[in-house]
Amino acid sequence: MIDKLEQQWIQKISKLLVGKKIIKVEYMNQTDAEEQGWYKRPIQIRLEDGTWLTPSQDDEGNDGGALFTSNEDLPTIPVI
Repeated sequence: MIDKLEQQWIQKISKLLVGKKIIKVEYMNQTDAEEQGWYKRPIQIRLEDGTWLTPSQDDEGNDGGALFTSNEDLPTIPVI
């Protein structure tokens, strides 16, 4: 059963992501990582509306994070 808070987040995230097209994929550059105070450079995904998706190790943005997939050939997109 989905609680009210979870449903609210699903609605916000769905509005941001559902139906959007990925137009670019690249690793965060060293300069941007250093500006964030990060030691790890995560993959970044750009959507057609200009939104960037950047995995972080936690909600506070303490470092770049890996991205797990359901693809057998690429189960994890690592940080570098």
